[in-house]
Amino acid sequence: MAENQRFHLGTVGALTLSVVSSVSIVICNKALISTLGFTFATTLTSWHLLVTFCSLHVARWMRFFEHKPFDPKAVMGFGILNGSSIGLLNLSLGFNSVGFYQMTKLAIIPCTVLLETLFFRKRFSRNIQLALTVLLFGVGIATVTDLQLNLLGSVLSLFAIVTTCIAQIMTNTIQKKFKVSSTQLLYQSCPYQSIILFIVGPFLDGLLTNQNVFAYNYTPNVLAFIVLSCLISVSVNFSTFLVIGKTSPVTYQVLGHLKTCLVLAFGYVLLRDPFSWRNILGIFIAMLGMILYSYCCTIESQQKSIEAASLLSQVNDSETDPLINVEKGSGNLPDNVVAQAPGWNSSKDQHV
Repeated sequence: MAENQRFHLGTVGALTLSVVSSVSIVICNKALISTLGFTFATTLTSWHLLVTFCSLHVARWMRFFEHKPFDPKAVMGFGILNGSSIGLLNLSLGFNSVGFYQMTKLAIIPCTVLLETLFFRKRFSRNIQLALTVLLFGVGIATVTDLQLNLLGSVLSLFAIVTTCIAQIMTNTIQKKFKVSSTQLLYQSCPYQSIILFIVGPFLDGLLTNQNVFAYNYTPNVLAFIVLSCLISVSVNFSTFLVIGKTSPVTYQVLGHLKTCLVLAFGYVLLRDPFSWRNILGIFIAMLGMILYSYCCTIESQQKSIEAASLLSQVNDSETDPLINVEKGSGNLPDNVVAQAPGWNSSKDQHV
C-alpha cells in the first residue's frame, strides 16, 4: 500500500514538474524569439540537449544517480529518432500555417493510440476514447485558426507525427524493457540527440529564417535569455522522460495539450495577447476532456488493482487449503514432486 502511495506521489510530482517547467520555457522562448528576434529554434534545442547532458554528467559524478549501460544500438537508434522528430516538427511549423501545425500536434494522440493498439495489443476503453475525443475537440477549437495545405508541408507533418509517436512509445518501452530510469535513459541518449540537432540545426534554421545563426548579434539580453532557456530545459527534458516512463505516451500528449491551454491563458493574462470567446470555449472543453481522461484512468487502474488483489488472494488460498487440491483430483503428491501454484501475467496501467 505504501509503495502504491509513493508511486502516485511520484507520478503527480512528475506531472507537476513537467507542466511548470514547460510553461516556463515557452514563456522564456517566446520572449527570446518574438521580442529579441532570436528565431533559431532547432539550434537552440541542440544547446538545450547539450546543457542537459552536461548537467546529468555532473549529477552522475556527484553520485546522484547510477550509470547503467545497456544495448548501445537501442540507445543510438532512439537518440537519432528523437532528435529527428524535433527537427521535423520545427520544419513542419516552418512550411505550414500555424493552424495546420496545431492539427499536426493534435494528430499525435490518435496516431499513438493506433500504433499501441496494432503493435502492443493495448486496449483503450470507450470512456478513454470519448475523453480523448473531447480533449482534441477542445484544443482544436482553441488553437486551430486556418488549414492552409501544401504538399511539402503535409509530407513533413506526416513524418513528424510518425517519428514523434514512435520516439515517445520507445521512451516508455525502453525504460521498462531494460529496467532503466528516466535519468539513465536521458543521460545516454542526450549526446546522440544533441549531435544530430547541432549538425542540422544551423542548416534548418537558415532554410526557415534566411539568417545565419553564427552571424547573429548576441547582445547581453539575448545571452541571458538563452542561458535561462537552457537551464529550464534541463527540467523540461528530465520531466518528459520521467512522465512517459511513469505513465504512458498518450498521457504525456494529454499533458502537452494542458500546457498549450495554460500557455494561452498565461499569454492573455501576462502578455495581453488577443483572446476570443472561441479560445475560452476551446480551453473549457479541453479541460473537461482532461478531467474525464484522468477520472477514467483512475477508475480503470483501481479496478485492475482490485482484480489483481482478488486473484492473489485466490492463489494464496489454493496454496494453503489442501481441500482444493483434493477436489481437483491431485490427491497426495510424491515426495520428489513440488507443487506449484498457477502463474499469471498482470499488467498495471499507468495513469495521471
